[in-house]
Amino acid sequence: MCGRFAITSPPQELRAFFGYGEQPNFPPRYNIAPTQPIPLVHARRDGAGGQSRAFLLARWGFLPGFVKDTREFPLLFNARSETAAEKASFRAAMKRRRCLIPADAYYEWRREPGAGKGARGRPYLFRRANGGPMAFAGLWETWIGADGSEIDTACILTTDANAATVAIHDRMPAILEPAQFAAWLDLDAENGDAATHFLKPAPVDALEFFEIGPDVNRVANDAPEIQAPLRAASRD
Repeated sequence: MCGRFAITSPPQELRAFFGYGEQPNFPPRYNIAPTQPIPLVHARRDGAGGQSRAFLLARWGFLPGFVKDTREFPLLFNARSETAAEKASFRAAMKRRRCLIPADAYYEWRREPGAGKGARGRPYLFRRANGGPMAFAGLWETWIGADGSEIDTACILTTDANAATVAIHDRMPAILEPAQFAAWLDLDAENGDAATHFLKPAPVDALEFFEIGPDVNRVANDAPEIQAPLRAASRD
């Protein structure tokens, strides 16, 4: 799963990487949690009938269109890529509302052997080995309430961990490369079959990861210091 992540690249760098036309200006965020707003990139029809990429802010927590009462529906911030196309909650979005979710890092917690059910574990930071931004595969949906109110919502698709990251957690976000963006976002690939084969573990050498301190456990802690390697944090 992926329950926390960070977006720290400058807005202009993310705009160039993802190729959307808007010019949003947003501050770095080091500890994004479910239910908070997150940026995403999706495809839209342009005036000539083609497709372009658009930037959108959405709630991290997917709401399918059939939901009547949001208070009684579980918080879907991740979806398993292997089964999303078969699940009623995600089936429609897998066909026509695939998206890219920008990130610079994500966090996972390593459960210690013998730890109790409620134990959080030791936090680790994962990021690209080359220091560049990442694109998580995601799904989005505009939920419409009975009163006509609208909420744009999204979730991150996950896949099996690779041979390196499995030491910390058995799942990881599905990370797409720029050469795959167009096919993943393509509105004309209705069934999504041509895109789903991209949803696989990242190569072993694509990511680096290290243990960090427990400050990340508290959502209110949203500063660069939470990303310091544990050994460096201990010396300060």
